[in-house]
Amino acid sequence: MEKIVIIGGVAAGATAAAKARRLSPDAKIVMLEAGPDISFANCGLPYYIAGDIKSRSKLILQSPESFKEQYDVDVYTHTIVSSIDKENNQIKAIDSRSGETRSFEYDKLILAQGGRPLKPEFPGSDRDHVFTLWTLEDMDKISAHLEDENPKNAVVVGGGFIGLEMVEALVKRGLNVSVVEKMDHVMSIMDGEIAGFVEQELLAYGVGVHTNTAVTQIKSDSVILDNGEELDADMVLMSIGVRPTLQLAIDAGLAIGEAGGLLVNDQLQTSDPNIYAAGDMVEIEHRVNGKKVRIPLAGPANRQGRIAAENALGGNHSYMGAIGTSVVRVFEAVAGITGLSLKQARALGIDADAVVVHKEHHTSYYPGAETVTVQLVYDKNTGVILGGQTAGYKGADKRLDVIATATASKLKVSDIADVDFAYSPPIGTANDAMNMAAYVAENRMSGYSPSVTVSELDELLKGQDAIAIDVRDIFAYQKSHIQGAIHIPLEVLPEQMEQLPNDRLILVYDEFGKKSHQALRTLVGAGFKNVVNISGGHTSLQRYALTIGFEEFDINLLDIEAKSIGAQEEEQKEEAPKKEDKKSDNGLLIVDVRTEGEFRSGAFPNAVNIPLDDIMQNKVDLGSNPNREIVVYCASGARSAYAKQVLMQRGYTNVMNGGGIAAMMSRLDKMRN
Repeated sequence: MEKIVIIGGVAAGATAAAKARRLSPDAKIVMLEAGPDISFANCGLPYYIAGDIKSRSKLILQSPESFKEQYDVDVYTHTIVSSIDKENNQIKAIDSRSGETRSFEYDKLILAQGGRPLKPEFPGSDRDHVFTLWTLEDMDKISAHLEDENPKNAVVVGGGFIGLEMVEALVKRGLNVSVVEKMDHVMSIMDGEIAGFVEQELLAYGVGVHTNTAVTQIKSDSVILDNGEELDADMVLMSIGVRPTLQLAIDAGLAIGEAGGLLVNDQLQTSDPNIYAAGDMVEIEHRVNGKKVRIPLAGPANRQGRIAAENALGGNHSYMGAIGTSVVRVFEAVAGITGLSLKQARALGIDADAVVVHKEHHTSYYPGAETVTVQLVYDKNTGVILGGQTAGYKGADKRLDVIATATASKLKVSDIADVDFAYSPPIGTANDAMNMAAYVAENRMSGYSPSVTVSELDELLKGQDAIAIDVRDIFAYQKSHIQGAIHIPLEVLPEQMEQLPNDRLILVYDEFGKKSHQALRTLVGAGFKNVVNISGGHTSLQRYALTIGFEEFDINLLDIEAKSIGAQEEEQKEEAPKKEDKKSDNGLLIVDVRTEGEFRSGAFPNAVNIPLDDIMQNKVDLGSNPNREIVVYCASGARSAYAKQVLMQRGYTNVMNGGGIAAMMSRLDKMRN
């Protein structure tokens, strides 16, 4: 019988355990987790703090009991592995609660220890009101602080995914929030104009955005920045990155790669043939550039866990690598990235270009149309798509997935130009934003309509005696324009272009880049030789000016319209009346801890519905007899395991986890038979 030991749970580890059982009904599978939880929705933690997810129990995906029942996996929580004996295929572990040491033998070992949040050390970083968010325990500490201390001002250090999700969460909780980011802009992995869309949304909701600066000290009610500024803060969240958990692997002599992660081959096998690894701790190959990278994201971790388990059991499944597709929603704004940025591609020596389009996500005449931004990066010699970025209030995720598919499949710009995307007035447009981006890229590649992204403008304009033509209407021009630009609306351009010099570089722009393309063709048709369209137009100029700024020219920024979460009805603080058990304190009590909706869909006979959240908040009275026989169950056994733990902590000694509803009903069938 094959012995599989998995160190670590959550995404990669739990997925590996489940996959291993599906592949081998006979294998002995053991999972060791250093923390108290083996499988929870860590990506959902900010949304519970925000109040978007109402039920904490929804975040609990599996418990040791439910994993044992469903997959026959022996799970040990609070178990820290201290050493790996590669010669004898044995590991030693310590129970952090009891101090008990025990050994586990393995035929194949899967490491899935993930990573931990970076915690910089500077004065005040260890104060009680300073938090990180990585586990359910972290979430509970933050929630308790918000409830008990009622903070008014928060500073989030780090403008990445978790940082911005927590910015939104804390704003929704009524705090005044500032975000501090050391790089030029928030979401530093994205280009300036895409990040600019996100920063506009933050500013609209009253968030203080402090970039190109870092925190040097945390006081009891403020933080000090390296630029001398002091921000009010009676709560601080640190979210500056993740470090892979590698000490165990290093101590075992496993090879560490050039990107700082655990080195694995395409089978996710480490330098020891009996040890595999998956998740945030490993470095993998980037599918576009072939470089070793660390991509600590849930999607790759889950897929790696599956493949590691398959290969540990004798499979031959090669992991093709990842392209880093990631997306964030901040309030209503959505932005994402996949593959390479233009800067990354050129740094690798690829002769790359990029284009940007802004287009309605569905037909403009159908109510609710919103502009979606698509940036496409491609090899200008072959047309192969290298990556891209998207942004918008609606439809950004859909277009990002298209770019991700094209990048992973090495499709060309011409392939995307000819794709039939789903169209109906409430859903899309006859020429989707992806089609339009491909058309614009083809035009740039062929020279039919030369264009330049806003990130390339400063380099293009160095040493040039250029002029800019704004072809928008007068009202748009008066609100904001490139300083010194000549205003010639597109409609009158044929009449006025004689005044333009033919021996200088001419930049044309409108709001989105579409009309300026027409203006360029008009000028080229009239004999002008050096005309370039600003890709993305004034919209892209505004976003880039907000985050990075321009050296060769000035542009005035538009005022950002203020937004608010909206007047939400004050939730009733009155405690709901306790549910009283009308039966004898001595009788068997069967408790369904699912939600009321789940309970209404079908329940065990004579069970009472007490949702897990009510149990955890002590809103129920189960009687005064501590020895009363109580059976708790839910959909899978995970929530009922928590219910059992809570009830036993409150003194009830005779509590049994009945597992999931299916298991409960099977017991009923046996009783009837």
